[in-house]
Amino acid sequence: MTVPSPGPPSPVPVLALGDILLVTLPGELHDATAEQLQQDITERIARSGATGVVIDISGVDIVDSYLGRVLAEIAKTAELLAARTVLAGMRPAVAITLVELGLTLAGLTTALDVDRAMRLLSDPVVERPETADRTQAVDRTEGSP
Repeated sequence: MTVPSPGPPSPVPVLALGDILLVTLPGELHDATAEQLQQDITERIARSGATGVVIDISGVDIVDSYLGRVLAEIAKTAELLAARTVLAGMRPAVAITLVELGLTLAGLTTALDVDRAMRLLSDPVVERPETADRTQAVDRTEGSP
């Protein structure tokens, strides 16, 4: 009996660090590679039960509308599979380009670097700033006379 091979290796490695997947994007990512990466990440989350995904884009010089959409879709798919996604290492020029293109990258949390992204994902609950502000306001009013 032969064991089927898992297929060709992904052009972008998806590394498991405990229950977090780490993906480091190369400087240039072709459309077909981006689609394959989306599928690879989804399958790895489902197979491993990963609770978080860090996508390191520190080596990426340009994010076009297609790659922006793929990153947002990865985050949405991960969320449906109960995993959070953090985009790490965005260069200032990339951030400016995303704003100019009107891309919001819905569902993605950002971090300045991979270490900070890993810390974000190690927290049991990541609150949105507006939620944290309301919670603090409620705590202050409950303690007042």
